[in-house]
Amino acid sequence: MTTVTDYLDGLDEPLREIGARLRPVIEDALPGATGAMWHGHPVWGRGDRPGRDPVCLVKAYPSYLTFGLWQGQEVDDPSGRLTPGARSMASVKLRTPDEVDPVLFGDWLRQAYAGAGREAA
Repeated sequence: MTTVTDYLDGLDEPLREIGARLRPVIEDALPGATGAMWHGHPVWGRGDRPGRDPVCLVKAYPSYLTFGLWQGQEVDDPSGRLTPGARSMASVKLRTPDEVDPVLFGDWLRQAYAGAGREAA
């Protein structure tokens, strides 16, 4: 079974370094969240089943890493970096490690965590 660590460690550069910078940002901003593999990529959410009450995801593509938030459209984003997606999701495509902004992403995560579970309820 693939773990979050296996997934991130198995990425090619520069995606591996992006994941290495992003994971501690996620875990620091969401100390009560659980990270696990769900539908083939890492997801962090509340409780022991992240897919049941998801907060964020990391998904690799050939030339970028997507960092997505389930409640991302409800997040205050003065940077304008979040792109709206389906339902209330929003995400950002990361192509270089320098695009990971720990302060900005931490703020997004805390906001998304506060809104997590509203749709699932």
